[in-house]
Amino acid sequence: MHLLQRDHKNRRLIPLMTDTKLNIDRAALEQLLNKRFFYAPSYGIYENVAGLFDLGPTGNALQQNLISLWRQHFVIEEDMLEVDCSIMTPAQVLKTSGHVDKFADWMCKDTKTGDILRADHLVEGVLEARLEGDALARKMAGMAISDDGAKKDDDKDKKKKKKKKAGPVVAAKLDDSVVAEYKNILAQIDNYDGAGLAELILEHAICNPESGNEVTSPVEFNLMFESSIGPTGQLKGYLRPETAQGQFVNFGRLLEFNNQKMPFASAMVGRSFRNEISPRSGLLRVREFTMAEIEHYVDPLKKQHPRFDEVSAISLPLLPGSVQLQGKTQPVVMTIGEAVEKKIVDNQTLGYFLGRIYLYLMAVGIKPELLRFRQHLQNEMAHYACDCWDAEIKTSYGWIECVGCADRSAYDLTVHSNFTGEKLCVRETLPEPLVYEKLVCEPNSRVFGPKLKKAAKPVQSHLLSLSESELVAVKEALEKNGKTTVKLSGSTADGEYEITGDMVSIEKKTITEHVREYTPNVIEPSFGMGRILYSLIEHSFSVRADDEQRAVLSFRAVVAPFKCLVLPLSSHPSFAKPLLDVARQLRSKGVPARVDDAASASIGRRYARNDELGTPFAITVDFQTADDRSVTLRERDTTKQIRGPIDEIVTIVKDLVSDSITWDSVLAKHSLVNTSSSD
Repeated sequence: MHLLQRDHKNRRLIPLMTDTKLNIDRAALEQLLNKRFFYAPSYGIYENVAGLFDLGPTGNALQQNLISLWRQHFVIEEDMLEVDCSIMTPAQVLKTSGHVDKFADWMCKDTKTGDILRADHLVEGVLEARLEGDALARKMAGMAISDDGAKKDDDKDKKKKKKKKAGPVVAAKLDDSVVAEYKNILAQIDNYDGAGLAELILEHAICNPESGNEVTSPVEFNLMFESSIGPTGQLKGYLRPETAQGQFVNFGRLLEFNNQKMPFASAMVGRSFRNEISPRSGLLRVREFTMAEIEHYVDPLKKQHPRFDEVSAISLPLLPGSVQLQGKTQPVVMTIGEAVEKKIVDNQTLGYFLGRIYLYLMAVGIKPELLRFRQHLQNEMAHYACDCWDAEIKTSYGWIECVGCADRSAYDLTVHSNFTGEKLCVRETLPEPLVYEKLVCEPNSRVFGPKLKKAAKPVQSHLLSLSESELVAVKEALEKNGKTTVKLSGSTADGEYEITGDMVSIEKKTITEHVREYTPNVIEPSFGMGRILYSLIEHSFSVRADDEQRAVLSFRAVVAPFKCLVLPLSSHPSFAKPLLDVARQLRSKGVPARVDDAASASIGRRYARNDELGTPFAITVDFQTADDRSVTLRERDTTKQIRGPIDEIVTIVKDLVSDSITWDSVLAKHSLVNTSSSD
């Protein structure tokens, strides 16, 4: 059963939703997307490989429009520096960034069939299925079900359970304490590491729901695609898992291009690759995808944002980590200004970009009631992040992370600088000299070099990069034991090295600085364009109230793949010239127009199949056009039509597409045309 509610203004039936998912007829939507070639499995005439998709003309146009609006909203309006960096990445770059060692998910294996399962999805799916079975048992027994709990739409949930390998739902009542425990686990499922997931699997007897077999303890699986560069195969590389590293290693050039001015941002749109353990859910979990990423470089001591006031009054549904750890999933609605003031959001720059992300998602057509911002829990935080918020969009698959906004601190620039010796920092001339006390480590060159030999330079760089507290620990160890050990990782001389008291001097010194040198922090909004695209399709999907077989995709004109349909009433020869004239005028004004002159289909049928493409406007050439060069203009959602001269109608469409006017304002100035026979 798929629940619908009536949109009286536009004579449509639109999906209802539950606490966790959007309730739509996904089978009907997928049939539509396949029929109209929004996207399809790559190399589909061969044996399909999961997680790879091709965008058809409609899907590609939709994605390009999303990217175009993203460029306008961020790159142009924020004066960002857009770059395009290599997909193939030398292994050492990603070793230094931490991706080789830490970019992984937890997977487990069916002990008999060998099926591979992603551990957190397995636990989540099985526990949700048990809660569903509890809800079903209580319903059958006539017992009350809590408002926040387990009652969900059967048909819709079966699909999600299939996605998470939850198996069939069995009616079995659970103790109230067990229900509460399961809900608490699910509220913070992203916070469990491999050991935590292993403990959950054992404690709650979680097996592969498709076979009933036990599964192995979770192990880490690196998500990067490995390759080699050059004919010898000796130079190892990876397909990039994100676009960020290419931007970071070019920081020095970007800073110089920006005339040494801070803060500033770089941006990039491009393909990224992740070898997902079990790709599924269409475009939501794939192995190759388009990302749009921003790296905003900011002084770590000045994280205020000059335009913060523009977004401070925007109210956002926030789900902080503290709320999730209480086993709750209800967002707290507050303004960005209040969230920053209370330190729920760490700083103004991070808050500013959360506001800009919200405004972008609203501009493309995401429904505000189906959006929340969830803070990452500590165990799910990326190795480079000190804070991160996800813009999650509710779909029929549940809440889906579509945009991440992370404070990467100075991690990336620091590690790349330490390994290469290239200074990725900012030098700022101070208005007055800065005088302060600092613990300083100075190597004794007569002893240090001869003892460490080739490792001397990387060990010295490591010691000089230590924080005050780390230097205190080294100093105390030398004073107590006469020696200490330092461990290098991600350098040209990885390993452990002994440092003795005669090799270094660590003392407090008075420092006078005329130029401040610092490594910028990075705030990174990262957009998964495929996930936004699919979520937008679900949010735009509805059926006509008078005919549930007629589907409509109500895209906003600014992102619609095709802006205007041009069609003749019939195949009469007199329609050919004005038809081409209208299409040429629209295209010359920058309005993508699609001609549908397949007169074998009725005018109503042609309207309907272009409603399925999300085309917002349609211009029809008919017999009156030959007499007075007038045409009709139809709007997709209301199906209302007006009539006017070709030149005037083309101008109206151009203004509607550019958002200069609204359809309501057009209707206020023009009389409606009777459309009962054609629509």
